[in-house]
Amino acid sequence: MYGKFEKIYQLAKPFLDTRDNDIHTRIAYSFACRLLEAEGGNEDVVLPAIILHDVGWKSVPEELHLKAFGPGENDMIINRVHEVEGAKTARRILEEVNHDPSLTEEIVAIILEHDSRREALSVNDAIVKDSDKLWRFSKEALEIDPNRFGIPPAIHAKWLKLQIEDWFLTETAKKIAREEQRLRTLSFGIKSD
Repeated sequence: MYGKFEKIYQLAKPFLDTRDNDIHTRIAYSFACRLLEAEGGNEDVVLPAIILHDVGWKSVPEELHLKAFGPGENDMIINRVHEVEGAKTARRILEEVNHDPSLTEEIVAIILEHDSRREALSVNDAIVKDSDKLWRFSKEALEIDPNRFGIPPAIHAKWLKLQIEDWFLTETAKKIAREEQRLRTLSFGIKSD
């Protein structure tokens, strides 16, 4: 699935065995490919960044994960730990595979603030941010997240719908989120407003 980035994925894989990050990464990667096609950007930045963006969760004790993301109040200090540690791990992995150093710098900068910085540094950053959030609209996420957060799927789906305009930076991501939302409401039997 990861093509020329398979080695990066293999080195990242041991860091993705927490918080359902392996499946999250696979789905975010597929959204990143779609966004690259529609929005432009550099796949040699975006795709390694999306593979590596959450490797830092391995540095955060699992009992703290749910305090740092999801509906409700989020502990941004915990969230920052995963970004900072993720950037360090990403750099080591990219150096190990001899990824272009100038691209590595951009990838590390994206990962360093992929959740905490609202604005995008570039189209590449916008695609990574949007791909990361689009996961939440996938079939898999709508099976995992309501259980994870202890809320009914219908309420979670309605909450997600309210986030579309505020969360996404590209028009393509907004369009994909709306379509995924429509598909999920149909497949889960959730009444659409």
